Amino acid sequence: MPLNEEITTARGPAGVDIDQPDGSPTALLVLGHGAGGGVDAPDLVALRDAAVAAGLVVVRVTQPYRVAGRRAPAPAGQLDEAWTAVVTVLRGRWPGVPLVVGGRSSGARVACRTAPTVGADGVVALAFPLHPPGRPERSRADELVTGVPTLVVNGDRDPFGVPEAGPAVQVVTRPGERHDMRKDPAGTAAVVLGWLRASGWATT
Repeated sequence: MPLNEEITTARGPAGVDIDQPDGSPTALLVLGHGAGGGVDAPDLVALRDAAVAAGLVVVRVTQPYRVAGRRAPAPAGQLDEAWTAVVTVLRGRWPGVPLVVGGRSSGARVACRTAPTVGADGVVALAFPLHPPGRPERSRADELVTGVPTLVVNGDRDPFGVPEAGPAVQVVTRPGERHDMRKDPAGTAAVVLGWLRASGWATT
């Protein structure tokens, strides 16, 4: 059973759902939710299940605005501040293991923007919203330049667009998936698990 608790941040309490593997973890994977969704999104749950089975401790973080019952997301700076505070606490609980941060949509953006600050070893970005729908000129591609290995998994029918691969950015496009990535969550999780294993952060 997952452990559910709250971690205090300057922006209010954040929720954390912690799932631990049998034995010592191979890595710490911290995941954030989308702007209007929660940590029970199908792709996040499927990734949680696959990663825990492969030896990682997985923590799904609920931003303070959602804990407070608001649906409208907080400004980016506040999201980043709360996330950084939570990851710092979690890093202290599991020192000495690789730290992989990520999430879906808005949560992926937060993880990318803060990856250097929290000292992440890798980033997993699910349904990264490259641009607002119909506004490709408002690209957020620069947020993917994290300085660490980054995996992006997007649907080929995502109205928010699909980023291009870069020097440290691997992009996998899932056929038939839209932004919610609900068609085949297990398949999406398998893609991420393969990347985690190739990086040495998951058991085979």
